[in-house]
Amino acid sequence: MSGTAPARKDALLSRRYIEGQIAEGKHVLIFDNRVLKVDSWIKFHPGGDKSIKHMVGRDATDEINALHSKEARQRMLAFQIGRIQGPWLNFLPPIQGGKFRTFDEKAGATEDDDTSGQSQPPSPIFDAIDAAPRARRQSASSETSLSSHASEALEPRPSFLDARTRKEIDFDTAKYPSLDTKTQEDIKQRYRELNKRIEAEGLYNCNYFSYLIEASRYSLLAGLAYFFLRLRWYSISAFFLGCFWHQLVFSAHDAGHIGITHNYQVDSTIGMIIADYLGGLSLGWWKRSHNVHHIVTNEPEHDPDIEHMPFFAISHRFFDNLRSTYYDRVMDFDAFSQVMLKYQHYLYYPILLFGRFNLYRLSWEYLLLGQAPKKGPAWWHRWFEIVGQTFFWTWFGYGVLYCSIPTWSSRILYLLISHAVTAPVHVQITLSHFAMSTADLGIHESFPQKMLRTTMDVDCPTWLDFFHGGLQFQAIHHLYPRIPRHNLRRTQKLVLDFCRDTGIPYALFTFTDGNKEVISRLGDVAKQLRILEECRKSCAEQGVFTEHH
Repeated sequence: MSGTAPARKDALLSRRYIEGQIAEGKHVLIFDNRVLKVDSWIKFHPGGDKSIKHMVGRDATDEINALHSKEARQRMLAFQIGRIQGPWLNFLPPIQGGKFRTFDEKAGATEDDDTSGQSQPPSPIFDAIDAAPRARRQSASSETSLSSHASEALEPRPSFLDARTRKEIDFDTAKYPSLDTKTQEDIKQRYRELNKRIEAEGLYNCNYFSYLIEASRYSLLAGLAYFFLRLRWYSISAFFLGCFWHQLVFSAHDAGHIGITHNYQVDSTIGMIIADYLGGLSLGWWKRSHNVHHIVTNEPEHDPDIEHMPFFAISHRFFDNLRSTYYDRVMDFDAFSQVMLKYQHYLYYPILLFGRFNLYRLSWEYLLLGQAPKKGPAWWHRWFEIVGQTFFWTWFGYGVLYCSIPTWSSRILYLLISHAVTAPVHVQITLSHFAMSTADLGIHESFPQKMLRTTMDVDCPTWLDFFHGGLQFQAIHHLYPRIPRHNLRRTQKLVLDFCRDTGIPYALFTFTDGNKEVISRLGDVAKQLRILEECRKSCAEQGVFTEHH
């Protein structure tokens, strides 16, 4: 096979050629044995550039199929530059610290075409503290260096943190199927076969009657909020307005996943009307953040949905001043963080009562700082959302708070009650991930295994589905994000069969037990922080870390 640049889209490309393209800064990924170079599309991608960057150098077939419609997948083929043969062994993407060698076209096929697939060991921290697999580290170093948190692991630090990392990885590798290529390829194949069963049973089809029922519920809650506002029963009005917002989130979530009409522009418009005009939150911000979350779920350095420093840390790895690749900043483990994290299990519910205010901040940053796409199919969304934000604060901020409520004390109380009532949504979302694994099992773990390892479902009776809004089936939703949430309960049986066949544990807790798991995880991390402080205090007193260390 020639190593020169291919002239046709169906030309077979060598691994070294693809690596060289990435070394030159190209955004190259694998989809269904096709090599896609998406540099000309990345700035137009409605879901932002970060989600694409996490797939560079990887087989993104399952992620693309899960998050995109058939029409969108067909349009992607325009970016095809070649093909590969056989299973692809992933590289570590540059955004995650992967290093790549340039390709010498003159050398061509004579240049070493390393097929080890190991752009990084399964866990950089684990390898850093384990002297046994030294040969594996040496072979991996030919393709990439350790990621940033791995290099930090080589600096003087309390050994119990490294031991904790080792323990978490050992626990997951023992509990979940092997990471060898044969096992993971079998899981991928079964996952794709399950998708065909889901399609055959019509579970991707939206039940519009369910939305009629929900629209009636929304109207009732909004009507009650207005009715009690006119009666000057402000606290009760605020309660029903909060319930209205709480319920709206579920439909906005469906629209963001293009799960209502399955038409991108129509669902996006529905979502923006619900989120921005009625709720004051940016759907575009949510999609940009949420797409990344669906790809790098529960990875402390990459998943924005678990990056809540200085208020919460669900892993001891946040004690290392990790750099967020999503926010492009260091999550400082400063004095304020140390105080807050020691009591995070007590502050969990009080902080979530005010979670909506943080969503306002993130929405405004997205819209005002120009993070939204400026070209492509979503070019107009930013302006539509800015109008929506103006509309929201006109009807709510001016019309309700200022004009309809006479005193500042009543206005503040109305604001706090209406926003605190939405807290169950924040509990629901964090519940599904905070207690689950944050261990780094490496780049060769299949998409379905990773989703089931990092996400839990909540068991509840059918009549209570309206309260959870379908988000209690987060593990199933992460496997197939485009399934309308009203069909997730029916999908559960098929996923249970898949888990039994593959040996992947399916995490299912009651709402009460799930909350206990989250509080326990937060308390455990707080305990680790106290141990860390004792270690550092002891080391300082005894002078353990000398220049020689």
